[in-house]
Amino acid sequence: MDQDGEIDRIFADYRGAEAPGAVVRVIRDGAPVATRTYGLANVEEKIPVRPQTNFRLASVTKQFTAMSILILVDRGELGLDDTLTDIFPEFPEYGDGVTLRHVLQHTSGLIDYEPFVAEDSEKQILDREVLALMMQQDHTYFPPGTEHRYSNSGYAVLATVVENVSRRSFADFLSENIFEPLGMHDTVAHEEGVSVVANRAYGYHVGETGVEFSDQSPWSAVLGDGGVYTSVTDLAKWDQALYDNPFVRPELLAEAFTPGLEDYGFGWRIDEYRGHRRMHHDGSTIGFRNFMQRFPDERLTVIVLTNRREPEVQSLAERVADLYLPQAPVGAHVGRGRVEPPDFQGW
Repeated sequence: MDQDGEIDRIFADYRGAEAPGAVVRVIRDGAPVATRTYGLANVEEKIPVRPQTNFRLASVTKQFTAMSILILVDRGELGLDDTLTDIFPEFPEYGDGVTLRHVLQHTSGLIDYEPFVAEDSEKQILDREVLALMMQQDHTYFPPGTEHRYSNSGYAVLATVVENVSRRSFADFLSENIFEPLGMHDTVAHEEGVSVVANRAYGYHVGETGVEFSDQSPWSAVLGDGGVYTSVTDLAKWDQALYDNPFVRPELLAEAFTPGLEDYGFGWRIDEYRGHRRMHHDGSTIGFRNFMQRFPDERLTVIVLTNRREPEVQSLAERVADLYLPQAPVGAHVGRGRVEPPDFQGW
């Protein structure tokens, strides 16, 4: 099978010479087996997408935020069952029932911050301002730990936890403890006026009237829930590191890949796809759609990064995975659903 040709057919809509594009990388056993690029990273300047192009990850960022918390837990500076009032004594009383584990697994019930910020606001909200908004509340959506509700507020708060405990900015902590040690030299939690994104892809909306610049929203400066920019080249280094695990003790990393309510671990969704164990996450924002999925038993990873507001790309990434995955064993469940992880074996 001509797998590169099949990937090109799957991403045919991204191949325009005048439109924003995409990059696809397939990694097997730590090495890239396919890398395909399409369209433009910068439409105005006609700069094409390349493997080194850095896209805003949106919620794919959450895996880095979660790892930052685990690094501090591994060092004994935090505990997964520490509460928000343990970390921020000035936090309202309701925070006494919200643990870091709840926040990591989206079972905290923290109030969504987005409705507090007007969509046409010229000022961008920051992580510490999300924390301030949470301190103005007096309740959660539900008793912590009883339900699952995806929470960008929670991951913004986690970034401030990292800053409070490490006494470093969240961006610096990521750089010093994850990106630089792995050689991810062009990866950055971007702060306007502080850092520069090399080889940057800008976000767009492709509509009936053409291509519109659509790169930033009032929520785009929040780092913990979606502010990392990176490339498939650097993400390949991160993917390999999750097998080698230079970060934390194995049993702690295993918790990140253990599903709680709604199959969510720490910054990863854990499920089964066509009979294969899978860890994955999507990222969606005003100008980007992304999807990263890892099949640890097959040592197979598929990454799709795009600088378009739509469409969603999970289905496209899954069609790419279908080209490389072996057929499910007889009797295996085919489809998506909860999978209980076996004993941790470095995945």
